[in-house]
Amino acid sequence: MHLTQYTDFALRTLIALAVSPEERSTVSQVSSAYRISRHHLVKVAGRLAELGYIETTRGKGGGMRLARRPQRVSIGEVVRAMEAELGVVECLTAGGGSCVIAPACRLKSILHDATNRFLEELDQYTLADMLKSRAPLARLLGIPVSIEGVSIERGRT
Repeated sequence: MHLTQYTDFALRTLIALAVSPEERSTVSQVSSAYRISRHHLVKVAGRLAELGYIETTRGKGGGMRLARRPQRVSIGEVVRAMEAELGVVECLTAGGGSCVIAPACRLKSILHDATNRFLEELDQYTLADMLKSRAPLARLLGIPVSIEGVSIERGRT
């Protein structure tokens, strides 16, 4: 199973926003923190907003933040929503491919079952589970966050 960069960026964006859910972050801040393409992240953020995972505000003081509580964001749900195709082989894709043994092949059903189990495993986790290391995540991403009344400053240490 290989997830696309699009899904990877979506999950990373959600993690960054969940570190400090009350604060707004800009696409530039998140792309800079992860050292990833701002251009790609704009598309990802737009899709996350369409799907209701984040809310965005334009203009001064704008940015993006979570639209749902981290406990209500299933990792499996996000992967399903962001991935256009989850077929690990051609015959599992929308078009079905052109394999000559497809009518008699058992591999298709085995890989289909394996993909479903992979997603079921991801369904066991939420965005909140990604925050068990909130302080180190905040430090690595340069995101200010208040944990138990202690403020962690923006910037890498």
